Formats: sequence, C-alpha cells, structure tokens
Amino acid sequence: MNKKTILSGMRPTGALHLGNYFGALENWVRLQDEYNCYFFVADWHALTTGYEDTSEIKNNIDDLVIDWLSAGLDPQKCTMFLQSSIKQHAELHLLFSMITPLSWLQRCPTYKDQLAQLKDRDITTYGFLGYPCLMASDILIYKADFVPVGEDQLPHLELAREIARRFNFLYGSVFPEPQPLLTEAKVLPGTDGRKMSKSYGNTIALSDSPEEIQKKVMTMVTDPERIRKTDPGHPEVCSVYKYHKIFSSEEICSIEEECRGGKIGCVQCKKKLAGKMAEYFEPIYERRQNLLKTPGIVREIINDGNKKAMEKAESTMQEIRDAMKINW
Repeated sequence: MNKKTILSGMRPTGALHLGNYFGALENWVRLQDEYNCYFFVADWHALTTGYEDTSEIKNNIDDLVIDWLSAGLDPQKCTMFLQSSIKQHAELHLLFSMITPLSWLQRCPTYKDQLAQLKDRDITTYGFLGYPCLMASDILIYKADFVPVGEDQLPHLELAREIARRFNFLYGSVFPEPQPLLTEAKVLPGTDGRKMSKSYGNTIALSDSPEEIQKKVMTMVTDPERIRKTDPGHPEVCSVYKYHKIFSSEEICSIEEECRGGKIGCVQCKKKLAGKMAEYFEPIYERRQNLLKTPGIVREIINDGNKKAMEKAESTMQEIRDAMKINW
C-alpha cells in the first residue's frame, strides 16, 4: 500500500526554540514513519518579510537542518530539501500568480495581521502579497495529500485548495486538494510569561546546553502573589507549572499540591524542572554535538534530498505544462 504524501516547511530565521519543537518538529518526527514526507527549508519564504538583510540565511539553513536531524528526522525516512534549489517551485508560483484573483490574496487574514504587526518593516511588496501562491506551489507540486497545520494556518491551506480547484477547472484535473492534518501542539510560554518568540528574547533553544537550560529556567516568571516559600501558590498562573505539565507529567499532581500548600519554594521547583528538561533533551543535544563534528553532513543530506524533490517536482511540472498547452 502506497503511503500518503505530506509536505511541510520552516523558515531559516534562527535557532529553533521549544515552541517550534513542540509545535511542529516533534510531530514531524512521528509522521516520517507513517507517511511519504517532504520537509523543506523555506528560504524563499524567509525573504517575504526579511528581504532587506539576508546575511544570516546561509548559516541559519545549516543550523535549521542540524536542529531537524538532532531532533530525530531521518534522511532514510523522509526527504529534506532546500526550497530555492528546486526552481520548479518558482515556475509554478509564476503560473499560479496568473490565475489567482487579487481579491483572494487581499482577504487572507495573515496578510492583514502581519501588515499591522510588522509596521516597522516595508512589506507592501508583491512577494508578501503573493506569498500564498508560492505556498500553494510548494504543496501542490508534490501533490501532497496532507499538510500538518495548526488552526491558525487553515486559511492559508484553504487558499491553496482554492487555487488547485481553479487550476483543475481551467485546465483539467492535475492536483489533488490537500487536506489539513490538524496537530495538537503543546504550547509553552516564553521565560517571561509572554508568547515564546525570538523577537522577545524569551526563548529556550533546542540547541541549548543543559547549563543554558538551567540558567534560563531560573529566570522564569512564577506566581507574582507568592512572596515567601510558605505562601500558598497558584500554579495556573505560573510559567514553570506549564512546563512541569509536559516534562514532569507523572509528578504533576504532587507538584501542584506542594505548590498550593506552600510546601515547595519557587527556586526548588525551578531546579526540579531544569533537571527534567536537561534529561529530556539530552539525546537531542548529544546528537547535535556529534553532527557538528561531521562537517559537510548537512550539505550532503540536503543535496540528496534536492535530487529526490526535483525529480518529483519536474514530473508534476511536465503534467502542468501539458495541461496548460505551454509545453513547446
């Protein structure tokens, strides 16, 4: 029985943090055993909001792939590739831009939200507006059956499905309509209690050493009403408790009881968490250190993945050119 195909990607914008890991990467590692998976480094997508400074993209690509490998992605089980190396993505993006109504792009919720949020950047560009066409080409060129997404990404996927329907209506049935594979992500706050974000400087990186993890955990905000160790705590408002629910799940009832009863202080609670986290991420950290000792491993894996991805992408493009009657 042929496995269904999955496509997903990440932008190379810096070190992956625990929000990225529990929000997507942990799930990717599971999916590679069940599906035919294509995972790509979305370096072109990184330009849609970061085109002015591209100095770190190359280094970020290497770091991103090392994060993937250290987390457990296996090049024998999935195809990892670089978006910009597969020029067929750009060709299909161009063709989709010819048939996609402007109103579809302008109504995309993410377009309006990011225009409002990123006022300090000049993103009133075609590349930013046309981002969904490029995303649709990424997905549809591999005829993906499923795309792992969170609920906030459903409008983008639905637009890709609309583009597929419009193309099939105009030129004949070429593309399946990709379905969402909704993933229940574990949401972790940043060390300051806000959303974990590189821009806030409140992240714990997947590449952090056990010592770095402990240092960051000790800075985490806790219950602001708890002054003394013996004061009753309110774990529902404490960032440390949210982490314990993931890393100390087997002890969570006793941790909550001790907190509410003033039987454990915040410092002791943080130390316990840091130990649990260091233990959890030790295999990932060790794999990363071994990968760093093997120069060229990232390029070798991505080059192999590029060949596999290009073969599939070109096969689909032949169908597309034939359907559009533009194959000279």
